[in-house]
Amino acid sequence: MQLLDHFKELTLHPKNAQELKGLILQLAIQGKLTKKWRELNPNVESASVLLEKIKEKKAQLVKEKKIKKEKSLSEIDKISIELPENWCFTRLGAMGLINPRNTIDDELEIGFVPMRDISQTFSEIPKFETREWVSVKKSFTHFRENDVAFAKITPCFENSKACVFKGLPNGFGAGTTELHVFRKVIDEIDPEFVYCIVKSPLFLKNGEDKMTGSAGQKRVPKEYFSNYVIGLPPYEEQKAIVATVNQLFKEMEALEEQTVARVQLKEDFVTSALQQLSTGDTVKEWSFMQEHFKTFFTEKTAVKKLRETILQLAVQGKLTKHWRSENPDVEPASLLLEKIKAEKAQLIKDKKIKKEKPLPEITAEEIPYELPEGWSWCRLGDVTTIKGGKRLPKGESLTTENTGRVYIRVTDMKNGTIDDSRLHYVTEDVFKIISQYIIEKEDLYLTIVGATIGKLGLVPERFHGMSLTENAARIIRYQIAKEFLYHTMISDLVQNQFFDKTNQVGVPKLALHRVAKTLMPLPPLEEQKAIVAKVNALMGLCDGLEKAIEDSTTQVEQLMQSCLKEVFEGDTKEYELADTVGLSMAAEGKSDY
Repeated sequence: MQLLDHFKELTLHPKNAQELKGLILQLAIQGKLTKKWRELNPNVESASVLLEKIKEKKAQLVKEKKIKKEKSLSEIDKISIELPENWCFTRLGAMGLINPRNTIDDELEIGFVPMRDISQTFSEIPKFETREWVSVKKSFTHFRENDVAFAKITPCFENSKACVFKGLPNGFGAGTTELHVFRKVIDEIDPEFVYCIVKSPLFLKNGEDKMTGSAGQKRVPKEYFSNYVIGLPPYEEQKAIVATVNQLFKEMEALEEQTVARVQLKEDFVTSALQQLSTGDTVKEWSFMQEHFKTFFTEKTAVKKLRETILQLAVQGKLTKHWRSENPDVEPASLLLEKIKAEKAQLIKDKKIKKEKPLPEITAEEIPYELPEGWSWCRLGDVTTIKGGKRLPKGESLTTENTGRVYIRVTDMKNGTIDDSRLHYVTEDVFKIISQYIIEKEDLYLTIVGATIGKLGLVPERFHGMSLTENAARIIRYQIAKEFLYHTMISDLVQNQFFDKTNQVGVPKLALHRVAKTLMPLPPLEEQKAIVAKVNALMGLCDGLEKAIEDSTTQVEQLMQSCLKEVFEGDTKEYELADTVGLSMAAEGKSDY
């Protein structure tokens, strides 16, 4: 039994919880969790005797006029599978009463249960309001102590709202009309066992298929409930099944709690370690963290934090401390800034770019941390020119026909590049109108409107010279490494500034002049290249961690699917077949039900 063999392993993934509980219930009501119990209890009375007792009890209740005579349920066609010893096939309607009525004094206090108090959580006893019977007996569903109920209306049925009523005042109750109710007529039917049946995945799946009515008001018919075919175990084994389910659920919940605690412990470690990495001796802390990668970086959220920290360390110069000690004579960034200033001045003189408004001086209050020797603080506009895209001319629209002139939209900007899976184009005539609003292969793009503000990416060569949406900006760089600028601009240091500069009135928008004022650190050009190499190597490590997480997740998912296949193929198909046959006969009038 794969489920039991790998039970603990499967519970390590919280998202498996609901499916695991469903598997436990399905296995339990098929007798697959009580094989050992049967070996230890070979002499129990057969369930066929139990069914005869129920039949006799119903006949007596009819004779005493306590219940009305029921229409006969259709015979169950021969089923090829073999039930556990002392079990027998039956329909739920043959095991007890479906949707019975109460006959009690009007003045009696009872428990009233609305739908909101019927829980989808396993074994949760519903709360109730105390009312007089006379106020609820005509317009609501009747039930009493130990009756089993499930919601019959969508989506409550699919969500598995069900219960066993306990603790009702004077043992009786009424409630929402959207319930089907099962009531035992002899003590040798365990309500908790019936509850396991109505909570089981096949009962829910088949019931969903049999729902009738219009959208939003679909309901499971009473006939489905009455005709549902099950394997009925002896009373003693019913109790053993319920005890096994409760024990496994209890163990599972304990394992889930351990998993939550373990995840929290890992998160605390990751947070602490990354904090140490950011503020302490980077080389020493990095060495320590590498020893624990596989243990603690087992969630993609942790790897995401690691990526963010790598970028933070990069813009602080902490990834290249050793590089600087080996390269003490590189040209400082202050000279690089002078060269860029001279280049931009020449481009303005040559009328290749427009003269820009002077950027404000950097104040001491703006500087978030001390830079390494040879670095300089600057503004993004000092080392780039920032241009906007262009809205399509009025009356013009995009086309999916390849005209050779791509119009790059925000939706095409994904994963730091431009996705070519759903490109849109403009005609040659439209392109001529907007041709000054293009982007080139050496540029970066930056989204400036809407929920994706701050999204950045590099421009693949094949998109060189293509048109750019007005919802993004073109970042033209000067004498600065492209990938270094990209890593800097996606770091929290810069992204947080973009968010602070966003105009939040109406649709969020990031003004280009505000982008230009963004503060950024600038290392020497040679160190920029060293930083890029280090970041890329560490991001490759993060890729490996994410791949390991994905592989582990895939393995567990495959194991889960294997368990599902083991449970829901074979025997259960026969149950489903028998159920379908019973319902179709009832619908065609071949059954006396």
